[in-house]
Amino acid sequence: MEQSIEIQRCGWCGTDPLYVQYHDEEWGREVTDDHKMFEFLVLESSQAGLSWSTILKKRENYRKTFADFDVQKVAQFTTEDVERLMQDSGIIRNKLKITSTISNARCFIEVQKEFGSFCSYLKNFLPEGKPIMNHWTSLDQIPASTELSDVISKDMKKRGFKFFGTTICYAHLQAVGYVNDHLEDCHYKIKD
Repeated sequence: MEQSIEIQRCGWCGTDPLYVQYHDEEWGREVTDDHKMFEFLVLESSQAGLSWSTILKKRENYRKTFADFDVQKVAQFTTEDVERLMQDSGIIRNKLKITSTISNARCFIEVQKEFGSFCSYLKNFLPEGKPIMNHWTSLDQIPASTELSDVISKDMKKRGFKFFGTTICYAHLQAVGYVNDHLEDCHYKIKD
């Protein structure tokens, strides 16, 4: 009889199939596409004060209501769109978060104009423009924020971004693989 081998994962993803899939297929994988980068920015800033699982469960609704995360379209949203979104139970109905998503889209476009892409902008903060590979052995070693996330969130705030403090910024860097915080014994750790 064949023995099944248990795959080792970072403990935070637990056994929820949605969380496990997110961990295995996305978290910590380097994003090089601004469309995907904007999607994560929308989701991360919506998460402020909530659990990531809440946002993951609403992700497809966010995709539908925010024009498939098309930054150009979202930047054109009006007060009528805000009112429409406030009625949509498929997303977080927080007016400040909704309006900040629209203004963040406009800021995102300005960053693209200045740096060529939002990915290039973020990579300017990384050592030699390359993702940071951490070597944690337990979840309690992983910080909630770092000097890097402090600097980036401060710069983004100066550029007009909202709901993107240092903790959300660090979570964003982890999600898009600019900081790889998979634990050392995780099957999905990309070795450097």
